Amino acid sequence: MSLSPAELKVIGVAAQWYARLRSGVATDTDRAAWNDWLMSDPSHHQAWQRMVDVGEQMASVPGSLAAPALRGADQSRRQVLRSVLVLASAGSLGWLGWRSEASRALFADFHTAVGERREYRLADGSSLLLNTDTSVNLRFDGRQRTLELLRGEILVTTAVDPSQRPFKVLTRHGEVLALGTRFIVRCAEQSGGVAVIEKAVEVRSAGSGSALRLEAGQSLAFDEHSVGAVRRNDASVGAWHQGSIIAINRPLGELLADLSRYRTGVLRCDPRIAQLKVSGAFPIDDTDLALAALESGFSLHIARYSRFWVTVSPPANAIFQ
Repeated sequence: MSLSPAELKVIGVAAQWYARLRSGVATDTDRAAWNDWLMSDPSHHQAWQRMVDVGEQMASVPGSLAAPALRGADQSRRQVLRSVLVLASAGSLGWLGWRSEASRALFADFHTAVGERREYRLADGSSLLLNTDTSVNLRFDGRQRTLELLRGEILVTTAVDPSQRPFKVLTRHGEVLALGTRFIVRCAEQSGGVAVIEKAVEVRSAGSGSALRLEAGQSLAFDEHSVGAVRRNDASVGAWHQGSIIAINRPLGELLADLSRYRTGVLRCDPRIAQLKVSGAFPIDDTDLALAALESGFSLHIARYSRFWVTVSPPANAIFQ
């Protein structure tokens, strides 16, 4: 079915909002403007749902194409993904910004949608688990085993390589060299992080020539300029692998920011309660259930303005000093 010029125009605007909100640099002002646009016309809701549906459709493609991708046919997979996008939008998204960071992540070799986790077996026998909204490119050849983490979070379990090729994870902030290990790497907009579960890794900041060795049970944050202090892993490290976020006396604002990674749209925390300390295990496969637990367990008020806009605030009778 062909789309009218008016429908194509609305879909184009929805595509701009989709790219902006998934870029990692969207502000509260952006989200408020997006919500105003979303609520202003039923056609905007339909166009936005089209964007969400396209994202979900493309998230399902890697499973069927995983085998050829592992055999090096990554270029054909990118062509298929591009075709899916163009067909789903009736040609209206060709201008969406192929050179943008969001587009690069969207057409990576491996990709998960918001709220999705997916595991892959790599050609060398290693395993790769992608957390929510994660994009990874694969570079395996006769000299190297390299994963380029464009954004998101991965759990890697490396296999012994008869050719002794190094196994690295590259991010915009630096690189992690595996030393026969099981480890987690996260890449956010401003910084990255690594946590070692088994054996050891070496971490190098993009702007530093020296590497720091991390042993099992240790973690740290790093950015383009430096590597942070070494910390001990706690119970929350890797809990997403088991389907939950574990909070231990954690500020509510931080917990909600983490929880928002697993749901589409905006999950906002009232600044008055952002520092409220909470503890518990919260499911990431059912974020509404997690919010209900916060609402009942900590006497909070959850305002749901739409499927895509939720605000957590104190009860109406709360008194602040």
